[in-house]
Amino acid sequence: MSKLTDQRGIQTEQINPAMKKDGTSGSRKTRREFIRNQMLPGMGALFVGPAVLTTGCSGLSRSAEGGGSGQEPIIDIHQHTNYHGRSDEDPLAHQSQMGITTTIMLPAGRPVDRASTYNGASNGLGGVQAGGNEYCYRFALDHPDEYLFAANEVPDLPDATEEIEKYLKLGAKMIAEQKFGVECDSPEMQKLYQLAAAYDVPILLHFQHGRYNRGFERFHKMLEKYSRVNFIGHAQTWWANIDGGHEDQSNLYPSGSVSTGGITDRLLSDYPNMYGDLSAGSGLNALTRDEEFTTGFFDRHQDKLLYGSDCADATGLSEDCQGVGTI
Repeated sequence: MSKLTDQRGIQTEQINPAMKKDGTSGSRKTRREFIRNQMLPGMGALFVGPAVLTTGCSGLSRSAEGGGSGQEPIIDIHQHTNYHGRSDEDPLAHQSQMGITTTIMLPAGRPVDRASTYNGASNGLGGVQAGGNEYCYRFALDHPDEYLFAANEVPDLPDATEEIEKYLKLGAKMIAEQKFGVECDSPEMQKLYQLAAAYDVPILLHFQHGRYNRGFERFHKMLEKYSRVNFIGHAQTWWANIDGGHEDQSNLYPSGSVSTGGITDRLLSDYPNMYGDLSAGSGLNALTRDEEFTTGFFDRHQDKLLYGSDCADATGLSEDCQGVGTI
């Protein structure tokens, strides 16, 4: 076991995993194996990072293997139904315009009034009105050639694991998007990590300092404990911490040059079961604030970065469409 220390004295450890049934350790997957085996069985590789940045936004093949056009598909791991009141037709047009081949719809948990949803204020995934498990499942059934679905639930509900397991059995490709007011290493979250291990699916976490999946500085311990689980990091605190000089964790959208040694950069380097979701304004901000750093970041982590849009735009034509901006 080896330890690395960042500029602020935070240590992470590297371990040599041995397979266990509870998900505390296990095999390591490349990005291609991760997508093929866990999320998109029978499909081609996921094209993200530098590959997706060189792919046009229109006229792409609708085939998972690129069809006869010879152009690479784009797989979007992060979209929502009902996003800020969008109709069901809106994401179909939006994704098609962006050239997306396959989209995974991420559901919200049930609307409940409790501390983990900030007394209901964060229902619908932080108030964006995202549809729930059944809605995403039915949406994917209605559009089987282009849409898949994830499973989700408020983690501290007594039957959270049973609700998620129901949809995993129906074919959900991951547990996502976990965006609730709990500690990232809480007993409730660890039950979900164990469930992810049991079904061999990844779990996507929205890290937002002081609000969602709190305790990011401790998350490396979960990566070590559940090294057979593939984790996908997302959102403000995840992306702000590409910077080794990021000290004010309340600053969710930092700007300016980026220095090496950030927590996120090191987690991607040190842990084979840690992946990154490029989506949302937080991902786009991180990629555009320091182009020189971003080039090296992609060089280091191109096999660990997954394209997601998490975009509420209705058409894919607007200059403000963040999903197109990330591509």
